[in-house]
Amino acid sequence: MLYLLIAGCEIAFWVVLCAALLVRYPLRRPRAGALLLFALPVIDFALFVAALVDLARGAAPTQAHALAAVYVGASLTFGTAMVRWADVRFAARFGTPEEAEAAAGHRPPKRGPAHAAHERRMWLRHLLAWSIGALLVALDVAVIGDVQRARPLLNWMGGWGVILAIDFVWSFSYTLFPRRARAGE
Repeated sequence: MLYLLIAGCEIAFWVVLCAALLVRYPLRRPRAGALLLFALPVIDFALFVAALVDLARGAAPTQAHALAAVYVGASLTFGTAMVRWADVRFAARFGTPEEAEAAAGHRPPKRGPAHAAHERRMWLRHLLAWSIGALLVALDVAVIGDVQRARPLLNWMGGWGVILAIDFVWSFSYTLFPRRARAGE
């Protein structure tokens, strides 16, 4: 059941985001669009509360509970980048010519030291997502009251830690070996 709620929250995220951007650009109501965007963290909060209530009622901790914490951590940390990504595309398609022109300049760098700095910032976001997820799992463990019973949650965080370490090596490799600019760039 929790997996369905996670999928529903992901769908709700994109539906609310698209609704907010449709209100902002084609309907030209930027304040109403911004108000809809404030619903995005509420969706994440509702998911985590549902998982926490499930555990508080005595449900066996599962990978779904860990996935809820991972989802919330990633969504809170990378959500702004996803909103910005969608906003740029909506502005280019539905915005005024000035908004479309401004949106065109919001692409991450592909080469050189600026690309390396971007990759480091993205890894720091990943670290923040992991930290939020770890904090939420710690809260889950506190509600469960038994570390042994909470092992599936802790195993997920360990696996995510390995992914975080791989991402560190990948992201910081551009600092040591930056992508070189192509001829004519």
